[in-house]
Amino acid sequence: MTFWDHLDVLRSALLRMVLVVVILTIVAFVQKNLLFDIVLAPRSSDFVTYRLLGVDDFCISLMNTGLTEQFMIHMRTALYTGLLLASPYILYELFRFISPGLYQNERHYSLWIVGTGYLMFIIGTLTNYFLVFPLTLHFLGTYQVAPDVANMLTLQSYIDTLLSMGLVMGVVFELPVVSGLLGRMGLLTGSLMSQYRRHALVAVLIVAAIITPTTDAFTLFVVALPIYLLYEVSILVVRCTARKEIKK
Repeated sequence: MTFWDHLDVLRSALLRMVLVVVILTIVAFVQKNLLFDIVLAPRSSDFVTYRLLGVDDFCISLMNTGLTEQFMIHMRTALYTGLLLASPYILYELFRFISPGLYQNERHYSLWIVGTGYLMFIIGTLTNYFLVFPLTLHFLGTYQVAPDVANMLTLQSYIDTLLSMGLVMGVVFELPVVSGLLGRMGLLTGSLMSQYRRHALVAVLIVAAIITPTTDAFTLFVVALPIYLLYEVSILVVRCTARKEIKK
């Protein structure tokens, strides 16, 4: 195939990906009640995480302050949901476009990296939805300096925090995948990561402080803990990768 033939194939793939995203976004937009039942679930004690932890009854009220704010939030949330639902198909189209130019072993490793990376991103997003965000919301949403000072949270603040933290946690959960790849390339070893464990802890706290949308210590701890656990998992992944290389 010529260069222009490749461009035609890529254009067709991009059009199919955009079409799927648009369709799923429209579906999410139409299913407004179901969509926001899921998105707004962590603001109430009926949420599964609070019930498992035995949290007392509470319900955080949200308010809207802009004329077009609710409609724009509805559109943005639907688009994010459409992209998330369409992401397996997007990865499939991209891999189908790239794979003909790869050798058999390269296809195997690429498939493993893409599949594992996508799985870790989804796990990170779910970790934020079921653990990090609910704990943060409950602590900050119910914290009061005095009984007569009520908290008034805006819908914009709620959605922005949920989506941004979900995206960040999804990216952060790629750490074991990246570490395993670097370990397989011989650029990283488990002993080196163990040696700099204390430095890594400081770096984790700095990264958590940067990506945390709030400035309180509780949220910093909630975000930093899974990142550090991922670092420990990354050490095991790198060591396992090194052992496989030795056996070969």
